[in-house]
Amino acid sequence: MYVERASRLPGAVVWTNSPSRPGAGRVLPDGCMDLLWHDGRLMVAGPDTRAHLPDGGTGPWAGVRFYPGTAPGLLGVPAHELRDRRVDLADLWPAPRVRRLADGVNAAADPASGLEELALRQAAGSEPPDPLLRRVVTALDAGRPVAATADELGLGPRQLHRRSLSAFGYGPKTLARILRLHRALALARAGVPFAETAARAGYADQAHLARDVRELAGLPLGQLIGGGG
Repeated sequence: MYVERASRLPGAVVWTNSPSRPGAGRVLPDGCMDLLWHDGRLMVAGPDTRAHLPDGGTGPWAGVRFYPGTAPGLLGVPAHELRDRRVDLADLWPAPRVRRLADGVNAAADPASGLEELALRQAAGSEPPDPLLRRVVTALDAGRPVAATADELGLGPRQLHRRSLSAFGYGPKTLARILRLHRALALARAGVPFAETAARAGYADQAHLARDVRELAGLPLGQLIGGGG
């Protein structure tokens, strides 16, 4: 069962998941990166460009999902280097330090709380997130065109693309496409007819919506919102 709550770290979400069977729990791309705990280990999930199907067992997982663009500054690695990857935290930080951090998380009342404390300590010792990145997310999530977003932020297209790669793991067009997917899913799950969902989320038509959902999520929209996969 998957459960989440807002974190004390602004914009972040703390979550736990106990898959009912190996491979259960399709993870959709969302522009975010996660700090993960599983079986006593600390890992990082990079930004996805397509649905991720977990290949681990059925043991419990815990995670902190960071607001888009904020994790690279905390982890000290550009997002594009972790795109579509799950790596041990020890691949990014010195192994002795990671062992100490894992011991702390494992000794916490629960792994999710231990991860949140780790994230809060890391954030306290890091530079605050660039507010421009949140403005990029806000504009694209509102359906603003990429070129207009760049102009409004005083950035050239290449500069916006370069900063997006480092912060989000991919360019602004891909981020906009992923954010549009989640707008559509929220509407469809609320019972909005698919044709109206397509129009309101910013797709050309229902066929465009169907293609995009299948490409990004790996399932048809009806099966996806019905809980399949």
